[in-house]
Amino acid sequence: MGGDRRSGTRRTWALAPIALVIAVAVALATAGTAATAGVNAKSSKATAHPNIVLVLTDDLSWNLLKYMPNVREMSRDGEAFSRYFVTDSLCCPSRSSIFTGRLPHNTGVFTNTAPDGGFGVFHDNGQENDTFATAISAIPGAHYRTAMMGKYLNGYQPSSLYVPPGWSEWDVAGNAYSEFNYNLNENGHLVSYGSSPGDYLTDVLADKGASFIRRSSNAGDPFLLEIATFAPHAPSTPAPRDAKDFPGLKVPRTPAFNAENINPPSWLANRPPLQPNQIAKLDEHFRKRAQSVEAVDDLIGDIRTTLRKHGVAGDTYLAFTSDNGYHMGDHRLMQGKMTAFDTDIGVPLLVVGPGVPDGRTVGKLTGNIDLRPTFSELAGAGVPATVDGHSLVPLLGGTNPGEWRAATLVEHHGPDQNQSDPDFQSRASGNPPSYEAIRTSNAIYVEYKNGDREYYNLANDPYELDNTYADLSAARQAQLHETLTELQGCSGSGCWVTAGG
Repeated sequence: MGGDRRSGTRRTWALAPIALVIAVAVALATAGTAATAGVNAKSSKATAHPNIVLVLTDDLSWNLLKYMPNVREMSRDGEAFSRYFVTDSLCCPSRSSIFTGRLPHNTGVFTNTAPDGGFGVFHDNGQENDTFATAISAIPGAHYRTAMMGKYLNGYQPSSLYVPPGWSEWDVAGNAYSEFNYNLNENGHLVSYGSSPGDYLTDVLADKGASFIRRSSNAGDPFLLEIATFAPHAPSTPAPRDAKDFPGLKVPRTPAFNAENINPPSWLANRPPLQPNQIAKLDEHFRKRAQSVEAVDDLIGDIRTTLRKHGVAGDTYLAFTSDNGYHMGDHRLMQGKMTAFDTDIGVPLLVVGPGVPDGRTVGKLTGNIDLRPTFSELAGAGVPATVDGHSLVPLLGGTNPGEWRAATLVEHHGPDQNQSDPDFQSRASGNPPSYEAIRTSNAIYVEYKNGDREYYNLANDPYELDNTYADLSAARQAQLHETLTELQGCSGSGCWVTAGG
């Protein structure tokens, strides 16, 4: 491997407008010439046990879709969810919610490390025994093949050779953010990779994913595949073939870039303007992020091509998303995550598959807790009552349910004091204290453990620059607090709030 993997749609990045906000990103993703019938072929209804592929990226934000033509093609061929939010803008709690469909207060995973997070807590709490993988692999008579590839949970060590329940194939790394010189636990065997172009992790995952699809298709078995890339997480190492792309590229200068917030919480207050050297670092980091997602985009192209070649594209749901977003210069913050701003909690979700309408944007309030029940229902496993999320199957079928959730919960424990954590952030990047928040269709409300409160009306203030909590009526403040209190102790169907947000 290590040759030129570029698809025919690569190098078209310069023709697309810059995606500054979610609405623009969705418009960008859905623009363009329709795919040919051969590429876009899909059945109107899946088999009883369709294939499911999840490509999960690390720290990917909406503004990177501009550099991913194969991902944008997914939006033309399927649905883009414009209000999709994570339970915490941090790797391990978000991934725990994806696997289980549960909020952090029900998984026990709030951070990346013990005592309130990381792989060890997820494992010790028994969460691995009830995931979409265990549910789908146990469907009587279905014979699903299941594969997990790439990044699992923070703190997992491939050298342990441990393989969690529910997975029939396991190709998982530990600390492989550099994309080179890493180990994979390949079905209980530790395999080392070096520093040659053919060892680039995103490409290795693309090849392993395509091989798994070929073998499963040839055997006639349905399959579940998750490919979790480390890209574009820092250090955002691009594939060697992409390392010189986008010369002069700069981070988007949105209205929030280097802007001082009005009435900010104490952790955000009194921020000095970003200096020229800091802005130069942001530009360099954004350029590397754009370069690093090019290989992820190639992976998407490889997967879709393999599905078509083996005749299973019409029976396969392919979902693309991220564990959390990323801010870069917004609110005078250096690069990072962990905040309740939309840059951090809002990420793309794109889905193509049987019966999924072409080019449709879904504006319903959805989240990463919805993936587990969606995958379980699609595969025929059913959805246990202990799942906090809600199946997206009706939305994937193109229907528009009249009643939907009015608020979704975000939970964060902080500040992070563990400097060995790959996600550790200095004050310059923002390292907020513990908070609970609710995201509604057009607002965000945050309660910090120290008593600070935030409220941003996104209809009037889409870049979240003016905290207007103090301007709300006492009745409105009480309503928001009541809704948040209801959700922060909820479980199962009790997390489905249809009013009060």
